[in-house]
Amino acid sequence: MEDFEALLEANRGALERFVRYRVPSFADAEDIIQETCISAYKSFGRLKRRESFKAWLICIAKNKCVDYYRRKSDDVSLEVCGEAVLPMSRCGAVKESPVLDTLAKLSDKDRQIMLMYYFEDYKQSEISRDLGLPLGTVKSRLNAARNNFKRLYPCPPGGEKTMKKMPETMPEYRIIPCSEAPFSVKWEELMGWFIVPREGERLSWAMYDFPERKRGEYVELEVSGRAEIHGITGAVVKSREFDAMPCNRIDETAYAERTFVAELTDTHCRFLAESHKENGVLKVHTFLDGDEFLPNWGFGENNCGNETNISAKGDITCAGGEITAKDKPFLLDVVGRYTVEIGEKRFDTICVVDIETYDSGVMSEQYLDRSGRTVLWRRFNRDDWGCGKPWTERLPENEIVRVNGAAYVHWYDCITDYII
Repeated sequence: MEDFEALLEANRGALERFVRYRVPSFADAEDIIQETCISAYKSFGRLKRRESFKAWLICIAKNKCVDYYRRKSDDVSLEVCGEAVLPMSRCGAVKESPVLDTLAKLSDKDRQIMLMYYFEDYKQSEISRDLGLPLGTVKSRLNAARNNFKRLYPCPPGGEKTMKKMPETMPEYRIIPCSEAPFSVKWEELMGWFIVPREGERLSWAMYDFPERKRGEYVELEVSGRAEIHGITGAVVKSREFDAMPCNRIDETAYAERTFVAELTDTHCRFLAESHKENGVLKVHTFLDGDEFLPNWGFGENNCGNETNISAKGDITCAGGEITAKDKPFLLDVVGRYTVEIGEKRFDTICVVDIETYDSGVMSEQYLDRSGRTVLWRRFNRDDWGCGKPWTERLPENEIVRVNGAAYVHWYDCITDYII
């Protein structure tokens, strides 16, 4: 079997890449690779052409991956999807996941295709190839599975605020400057997540890439109770994230669940903790974890959070597409009053501009109504933000504003079900 060992050694890298691309769990991928090698060893004598070894080996691996997902689709515990996040509380941990519970109620056929498409981020063409089904059958089966999932997904108890379905395409909107002075608001939303961390709150929001205006990441949030973190009591916020951006994914899947604990006071709103399951392990980060917590969830001096009492300070001014900002940390200020028209609705708003408070080279516009709720949120990248081509070349059709002379390019928008 020296030929086998030499051929396997030469093609092991391709085998590992093939399997690990399709199976996010490292341990499960290793098992599949081992099973593939054993099956190939046992069947090697039947391989007539040695130059076909790589394609033959990958074919065995593909079948092993298909068997893996078929087994998983029969497992009602759905551990391959990631378990429900356990909120921290003095009353103990409570395991709860409406998404996974609904998946468990689906038929084997529906559950399998939902897992592959939404949880493992398979393309429809890859599902067609790996399951040996015509592409048209995959599309119709996926559509049927979606409808069955929607039918079975539990509605919130009567009397609670319900989450509305976010549109697939960003509604047309206009931002009209107003000559009247901007008003002050009580802004109690959790920064970047749009939900007020208060018991009974529920919210969904989505982001829309420009210029296509198509919906990308979609998030559902609800406040489920109270928790104490290092002696500070806050609200438990559960998050379910669909079609997550690659930088927001957990275990490299397009679906993620998190739990936040957030504190809301008369003056500030801040994150106290974030937790999620990664490769089957519950990871918890709190405000005492320094570099493990602050870059993603911290804000303000000494992680005080964002101010809830918002009014113009004069730190940032805006004239058309030209923004002038003072040279100081944590720059967030009201720059004017605007009427925002979205679809057939009109909102009287103030515009809050945030410049590089959480990431160098990032600026946002957040339009708040008199109740302090977000009507529209817009993200801009400095031309040299990130890596690769300048953003003016990547998105030449998108709006450009200048902050202290530097070009910032509009990337995407977010809206919530508050305005739907």
